[in-house]
Amino acid sequence: MHLPEYFLPALFILVVIIGFYAWYRERRQRYKPYIKQKTTIFSTESYPNQKPQQAICLIGDTGNITDSNNDPIVKLLRTWLKENPLNGTLIFLGDNIYPVGLPPIGHKTRNIAEKRLKVQLDLVREYPGQVFFISGNHDWNKGRANGLEYVLRQEEYITKYLNRPHCYLPSGGCPGPIVRHLSDDIMLIFINTQWWVQKGVRPLGKSFNCSTHSEADFFQQLEDLLVLYPHKQKIIAAHHPLYSNALHGGKFTLKQHVFPLTAAHKKFYVPLPVAGSIYPVYRKLYGPEEDMSNPRYRRLRRKLLHLFQKHKNIIYAAGHDHNLQYFALKNNHYLVSGSGSKTAFVQSGGRATFVHEHKGFFVVDYFDANTIWLSALEPPQPGTTDKYKIAFRRKINII
Repeated sequence: MHLPEYFLPALFILVVIIGFYAWYRERRQRYKPYIKQKTTIFSTESYPNQKPQQAICLIGDTGNITDSNNDPIVKLLRTWLKENPLNGTLIFLGDNIYPVGLPPIGHKTRNIAEKRLKVQLDLVREYPGQVFFISGNHDWNKGRANGLEYVLRQEEYITKYLNRPHCYLPSGGCPGPIVRHLSDDIMLIFINTQWWVQKGVRPLGKSFNCSTHSEADFFQQLEDLLVLYPHKQKIIAAHHPLYSNALHGGKFTLKQHVFPLTAAHKKFYVPLPVAGSIYPVYRKLYGPEEDMSNPRYRRLRRKLLHLFQKHKNIIYAAGHDHNLQYFALKNNHYLVSGSGSKTAFVQSGGRATFVHEHKGFFVVDYFDANTIWLSALEPPQPGTTDKYKIAFRRKINII
């Protein structure tokens, strides 16, 4: 069959038009908050007109902030800390220093690493409430084999600077779980998810002063905690999410498929429409250690979800992906709060209740055992007198 001579040019033009439309539509929708159908930004009930008994701020990936005065997240955190001086708990969900954690003294990037860390530490140095840090993959020298020495160095620096000897959890690079009881009704459980995907030395057992002696022991201890305190509301703080509509969950933009070289440099707009999909497909199907598709990450995720699905009213909070995401699934709640200093693409839809590619963080407010509210706070719109913007707020149903 002989095709008309104009067929291929016409097909090319059609593909370009379709591609441009898809790119335009994606870009137009990208920065708008997504709210699942039949879900409103605000709960139908009114937020209580009183101070919560406990307010817990969950923020991740703050390690790229260098401006202690004008950064919008620093200002927002300062406002929140001022409003919750005694009833507040602030949890940094890892990736506290980009790009590789805290190098040794004398290293060429030591000064900038300290500067980024001190922005966070100076915010909370005099704070009368509780403060906790956990580690992320970047804090372990971005997962390299000598990562343990980096995370131990960071832990020592933070605990001494703040004079809070037990604020870095789990300590010593151990896997956890570690428990802190905030009240008779609320408990925090800290787990070190980077331990499961880390190269090199991974502390375990008595020789490292870890309470966990094996991988099986970790899951048994975690399950024992969930069974032992069925009446308590639980927040599990980690770095790696269990659900994500973003990069580490295998979601990529059209631009990343067609112009893959822009990942190396933002001006490398060289179209590679087929070859460009090889890398995204690899990360979706297998991926490096920081991706959900990686076998080690996938195994951890599968076992945690299997365990959590036996229980209810768990809030699992993570960072890692640089956006805000909330999933209400199978009687539990899964947060991604990783836009403390960076933002990145997050895909709408799927199982998500709320997503937004924007700087901010989640706050959980406990008023009593049956009244718990979840809010996504973002810096206020320029030119307004608002203290912050509430991008999403809803009452969490206790089952």
